[in-house]
Amino acid sequence: MLAPLVAALLLTQNPLHRTVAIDERLAEDAKIAIGDKLVVSTKPNALNGDTVIVSAIIRRGADPAEIARSEYQVRFHLDHLQKVAGYGDRVDRFAVSTRGPDATEKALTDINAAAFGFEAHRSRDIAIETSRTFQVVSRFHKAIGVITIVASTIFLLCIMLLKVEERRRDVAALRLMGISSSTVVKGIVAEAALLALVGCALGILVGSVSSAGINMFYQAHYRTPLTFSLITPSIVTLAVSLSLILGILAGLIASLRLVRTPPLVLFGR
Repeated sequence: MLAPLVAALLLTQNPLHRTVAIDERLAEDAKIAIGDKLVVSTKPNALNGDTVIVSAIIRRGADPAEIARSEYQVRFHLDHLQKVAGYGDRVDRFAVSTRGPDATEKALTDINAAAFGFEAHRSRDIAIETSRTFQVVSRFHKAIGVITIVASTIFLLCIMLLKVEERRRDVAALRLMGISSSTVVKGIVAEAALLALVGCALGILVGSVSSAGINMFYQAHYRTPLTFSLITPSIVTLAVSLSLILGILAGLIASLRLVRTPPLVLFGR
């Protein structure tokens, strides 16, 4: 027995042998192709099981709940599944499609009140519960992002202060030539904003390349189409906005510190 099996309903039948559909990971690992015959049984290495024919290979969905499990999936006809599993007319769980929120509430109430042990949940709640690991990782990434933004802000401010300090004589000469303090401030702020935008563009480029590499590695490792890293327009908009605002603030702080100093002091006299 290769692994625990997850079964569901198939709609086609074969007059000679029952047909099954198998997971693409199982097909790859066990070298199984469409048309191959398999023996299925509830016990490992059993030779007296039912012979079935592989009629389809199923592509795995992008479901985070499947990532943590290494189970293979095999889909049977419903009556065949009952016979193989020995469950009779019993099921562990089933899904019900409803029409609208009111129908959902009524179905939840009716199913939960039908008998002791029946428990109904919204598919949304189940998805949230099974994705808690990804939520923790998401919060961790947000924390890293905040720390990175704070560190980059301090780094940008230090760069602007050093850059402005190197231009003390140039600013003093401009002031003595009659250039107003506001014009000097505007020039330094514009330069800081441009520097922030260039840095943001480079960051987005590095992030896009890194995101593509992460997806390629983990999709190949887990053999799933699930997207592990995603750069959305909202993330890009937030990054550009923060970068521009922080760049302007850094340039403003550095320029105000410089223009408030008398020109002759800037010359060192």
